[in-house]
Parts: sequence; C-alpha cells; structure tokens
Amino acid sequence: MTNHRLLALKREILEKIQPCFQKIEDVSFRNTLRILTAFRKHKLADFHFRSTSGYAYNDPGREKLEEIWAEVCQCEAALVRTQFVSGTHALATVLFGILRPGDHLLSVTGNPYDTMQTVIGHSTDEPVPGSLKDFGVSYSQLDLCESGIDYANLAAAITPATKVVLIQRSRGYSMRPTLTIAEIERLCRDIKAIKPDCFCFVDNCYGEFVEDREPTAVGADIMAGSLIKNPGGGIAPTGGYIAGSKALVELAAYRLTAPGIGGEVGASLGEPRLLFQGLFLAPHVTAQAVKGAIFAAALFEELGYNVYPKWTAERSDIIQAIELGSPEKMTAFCQGLQHYSPVDAHVKPEPSGMPGYQDQVIMAAGTFVQGASIELSADGPLREPYIVYLQGGLTFEHALIGVLGAANSLEEDK
Repeated sequence: MTNHRLLALKREILEKIQPCFQKIEDVSFRNTLRILTAFRKHKLADFHFRSTSGYAYNDPGREKLEEIWAEVCQCEAALVRTQFVSGTHALATVLFGILRPGDHLLSVTGNPYDTMQTVIGHSTDEPVPGSLKDFGVSYSQLDLCESGIDYANLAAAITPATKVVLIQRSRGYSMRPTLTIAEIERLCRDIKAIKPDCFCFVDNCYGEFVEDREPTAVGADIMAGSLIKNPGGGIAPTGGYIAGSKALVELAAYRLTAPGIGGEVGASLGEPRLLFQGLFLAPHVTAQAVKGAIFAAALFEELGYNVYPKWTAERSDIIQAIELGSPEKMTAFCQGLQHYSPVDAHVKPEPSGMPGYQDQVIMAAGTFVQGASIELSADGPLREPYIVYLQGGLTFEHALIGVLGAANSLEEDK
C-alpha cells in the first residue's frame, strides 16, 4: 500500500484513539477471567475434546461445553451445537420452540435483521411457507424513537397475547444505536413489570464479550447467537448457541431435534476442542474487532463520511456502519477490503441476491471459515442511503490493513 496520505492519517488516528483501548482491554481481561474460572470450576480436561458419533448419548464433551456456557452466561442452561447452521437458525429455533398458534411476538427494536424478517413472515409481500405467520403467530413491532427504545409506548405495545418480546442487541442493517447491557437490563425489567409472564428474548449476535456481562445475567430469559461470530473466537468451524432458563432452552432443544429427545443427542463430529478453544479466545478476538471498528470510524469520519457509531461512542457490538452514498462506492469499499483478505484476495466481490434478503447484497469476506463475521468482513444491502457494515478482525493489525485497503479503493474510485 503506497497511499502516503492514508498512511499518515493512520499514524495520527492511532495516536488519537489510543485512550479508548484501555477500556476495551479491561473488558477482555474480565471476560477471559470469567471463562477461565468456568473452565476450572467445571474441570475441563483433555478427555472432553474427543469426538463422538451416532446418537452420542451422554457425550461428555458436549455436556461439559454446555455446562461451561451456562456458567459464563450466568444462566441455568445452554444449547451449544454445530447442528445450528447460522445465528438465524438458532434464533428461529428459540421462536418456534416457545411460540404457539395464537401467540403474539413483539419486536421492541424496530425492524429485525433481514433474515429474521423472513422467519417472522409479516414484512414480505409474498407468503413465506413455514414462517411464524404461516403457523398463526401474530407479530408487531415498536419502532425506535430518537432516544432509542420507545418506553412511552411500551405498555400499549404489549398485548394479553404477547408471549415473547424480541430484543435485537445489535444494529443489524440500520443506523440505530446498539443496546448496551445496562439498557437491556432496564428494558427487561420494564417488560416484566408490564407483563410478568412475557419472555424477554435477546438476539445477541455481534454483541458477545463486547461488555463484561451478557443479557442473561441482567434479566433476559433467553438469548441466541452464532459461533462463527464473536463467541467462536475465529476458530469454531460452524454452529450456534442458545442460553437462558432451563425450561425455555429445553423447548428450543425440542425444536432442534424432536419433542422428548431435545438436547440428549447430537454427535460432536469433527473436533470439539475448537469450540472450547474458540470460547477461550473469544474475549481477546472480540477486543481486536472492537479496536478495528474504532479505527475505521475515526478514519472514515476524517475522510468525510457519515459513520455510526462515532469513534468516541460506547460500544456494545462489533459492527461499524459507514454511509457511502452510492452502490459504486459500496462495491469499491468491499473490493478494497477483499484485496487484503487472507483468503480469496484475488476475488472481486459484486452485488448479488442471497437467501433471506429482499435486496441485492455486496459482501467482502475472505475468511478461513466461510461467512465468519468475526473475521474481517463487510457487507450491506444495496438500498439507500447505501451503508456498508464492517465487522470483525482476528487481529488488530489485519483490521488496520483491511480498512486502509477499503479507504484506498474509494480514493482510487473517485
């Protein structure tokens, strides 16, 4: 990279953002200590890394992993499986496990992420076979107001039929603020005050280990996410997790396998060690990604782009939104980032259709694990105002290089 202007900016910005890094490192320290304490308490041993086959009844590694996850998340139970194909799959498993025909699902964070909209089935022009709507579950949403959650209208939005309130922690494909753990705690408390038998369900994707507690530690009944995002530490090969109350996790397990069987089966094909080791690495890798996001925010703000959040803002997820203003700039950004990827660096991303999305999507993802967004990647739907969403970075050094490569590509595209 020979863009001397960008390299000079890099030096200036690194000096400017350095004070932000101490807090990130402190969070990583506390989360690593929490995980090590759980490993020691539950006596993790080499024996638990052995793979199993078939039904895998009494799989010691699987059972130990889920005990540790529940401990780390400060909840009663967890379901951590490679059988989950994505975060959306884990989230859908929770919803279909808990909700029944005639129940009402309420989103209090506005429009859910694009792939969740097809799971719900209420925001698409054409019927979605197998969606919650198809199964007779009603849906409504409480849009965010200027200050965030619309607490003034929360009680009116919760009906006698409301069984689950969906709380999306991260911004998804929007410029809205990410919910902090303190905000999730207040929201869960207020929901329970209005309707005590309503379940608070947090979509925790992109938020794990950015703060030193998870939603289930502050009042959420259940949460779910993907292992190829933050909690897999960049080495989990696939999978997802669900964590929360024992009763709700069991309902989700019945949906994943079959009623009466639940989480009692599920072979640890491959190498279970990667799921344990990924969890161990997760706080550090997440910290690297957050540092990269702060650098990107500061750099692109300096280059004249609208960024969200600002580099000085409090973080509760790893996503950095950058408003580029045109599909051509989105393509240039993603191609520049891809050029400095460790895998498929020779490939030039182009917009295309993707399952679960209403718009064409552009994506840069030269990752060791396909689609792993804890590795440095960027994507976004091609719709106004043409925002690209940057996330991940196994190392801060790679995040710096990739972000500079994206900026350089935009400079050349002028």
